[in-house]
Amino acid sequence: MTADQDLDAGLPIRLLHDRVLVRMEGGEGERRSTAGIVIPATAAVGKRLAWATAVGVGPNVRAIVSGDRVLFDPDDRSEVELHGRGYVLLRERDVHAVAAERIENDPTGLYL
Repeated sequence: MTADQDLDAGLPIRLLHDRVLVRMEGGEGERRSTAGIVIPATAAVGKRLAWATAVGVGPNVRAIVSGDRVLFDPDDRSEVELHGRGYVLLRERDVHAVAAERIENDPTGLYL
């Protein structure tokens, strides 16, 4: 377990209702295309969804568990800082998709 995971496990809050607390992956700076081309942060891009890792979920969240990677619209987010680290607070309905190993290996036919 990494230091970041240790910090996430000891969150000083209890989420309510259908709330999901996520930690953003990477930064909002430069990106690289699959061909290795550097795309600057100032490049005009259409509406782009973002990936994050769920670090906490409320008691009424049904489809997401801590550790899942979730896809959401970064324009519809509420940011919060805990222990000096930034997180995003979402409602479950604001999450567009879940890319979790538990779902990818589930034989129920659910695919991302």
